[in-house]
Amino acid sequence: MTTLLLVRHGETDWNAARRIQGSTDIPLNETGRTQARATAAVLAERMLQQHGGARPLIVSSDLSRARETAQIIAAEFGTHVTRAYPQLRERSYGVAEGLTIDDYRARFGEFNRDNVPEAENDEALRARAVDAVRRVVRDARRHHAPADVPVIAVSHGAFIGQLIRHASAGELPLAGERLANASTHAFRVERDRLSVLSYMAVPVG
Repeated sequence: MTTLLLVRHGETDWNAARRIQGSTDIPLNETGRTQARATAAVLAERMLQQHGGARPLIVSSDLSRARETAQIIAAEFGTHVTRAYPQLRERSYGVAEGLTIDDYRARFGEFNRDNVPEAENDEALRARAVDAVRRVVRDARRHHAPADVPVIAVSHGAFIGQLIRHASAGELPLAGERLANASTHAFRVERDRLSVLSYMAVPVG
């Protein structure tokens, strides 16, 4: 059994402006770095309380906002980011990337990726997310056997949301919820089965 903590990256300027990022590589802003440091401190305390102070394996998406968030977390533990996985990156929003939410709705209507050219739909994203976390956990187990170290993976909001939906059989997240920047979501991985231990959501603003 492996504990997997999925962390959404800290804030970027596009997050603050409510622009759709997707696979566009936008860096953290100073608020995002502050959020990442706060999350790192909470994770260090969590590891002490729940895992006897074990040093986790830390990985990330290959997008810079996730990699920097992971680096800030790794520094708290006195370690480094082991690997950046392209498979952990955010959903592609196709031609909608860079639009504000209001611009998106004016052009495409409701927030539904199926009506956006070149966007990754929910089904494809969910399949990719499940495959990605299984790969991350398999790599961790292979490199640290027989120890089963906890894994912290920094990824993205839509990616984590689809993984929560898969692991909860569609019950979570609840309608009207979103995953905040630098929030942490815990999963249990037993063989290839995923279950949600906890998740952090805030009302859609």
